[in-house]
Amino acid sequence: MGEAEVIPLHGPDRRTRTEERERADAHMSDVDPESTRVRAADNRLPDLAELITFVRRRLSGAYDVDEFGFDKDLTDNVFYPPLRLLADKWFRMEVSGAEHLPADGGALVVANHSGTLPLDAVMTGLAAHDAHPAHRHLRMLAADLVFQVPVLGSLARKSGQTLACHPDAERLLNAGELVGVWPEGFKGIGKPFADRYKLQRFGRGGFVSAALRTGAPIVPCSIVGAEEIYPKIADIKPLARMLGVPYFPVTPLFPLLGPLGVLPLPTKWYIEFSAPIETAELGGSGAAEDPMLVFNLTDQVRERIQQMLYRRLALRRGVFRG
Repeated sequence: MGEAEVIPLHGPDRRTRTEERERADAHMSDVDPESTRVRAADNRLPDLAELITFVRRRLSGAYDVDEFGFDKDLTDNVFYPPLRLLADKWFRMEVSGAEHLPADGGALVVANHSGTLPLDAVMTGLAAHDAHPAHRHLRMLAADLVFQVPVLGSLARKSGQTLACHPDAERLLNAGELVGVWPEGFKGIGKPFADRYKLQRFGRGGFVSAALRTGAPIVPCSIVGAEEIYPKIADIKPLARMLGVPYFPVTPLFPLLGPLGVLPLPTKWYIEFSAPIETAELGGSGAAEDPMLVFNLTDQVRERIQQMLYRRLALRRGVFRG
């Protein structure tokens, strides 16, 4: 069996609900639905000929893996097809604003985090790939815990994820990659259902520092629908400590129904990418050392995402109807 070639990376005032809805309607009326609201593309499964070709390619080693372990061939042919079925048939996911993602060059996508399990992250990756003409792969920055779990860590690497740290983020951005980060971390994804769509603290602004050092634009992203897939109503903290995980969630269905409780609820999803916030002219590495600038830019990104969430929620007819 041949060996896969390893490719190095290179490169450089409070309002009523009615008022809120009116503002949202005015905002959305300027958007051309045909050009920006995109369903998750092509959910067909590979046919037999494609499957045979894929197997031969894997057996011969005729595929590439970069220095972070990203396997584009495996991601496109194994990971994405079932995710497309889930996105299109179960979540009925709609994507808007993909034109704000650059066709090439480094950029940092920053999104809200929710849902108890990180399905929102992988769905954002799928949205960026399928809704953009360049079909770019979103290189996701993940928590240490992901890579400490046997098998899961390896699969995460192969799907393009890497450790959420400054060096890796900057190397990817300098190499012209599209990078995704969810700065709320576990506080966001593990928050109680009562706090849904209320953004948590965005850490210390590490993602802003990485963008400033590399001059990469920041693309705010909002995700609606993920908060309700596993409504977290309690947390069994002793069990979480025993297992070494941040929380052990209790939902209306889990652990009551056992493994069946892991099935996400079929909520209607919307993923929206906003116009980028440019950083190239803000001062580079020197600006990254300015705590006030980093704080203000972090707060700007967070507020943009929160307002995007409010607008979409004002338009939503229901959790499952969308």
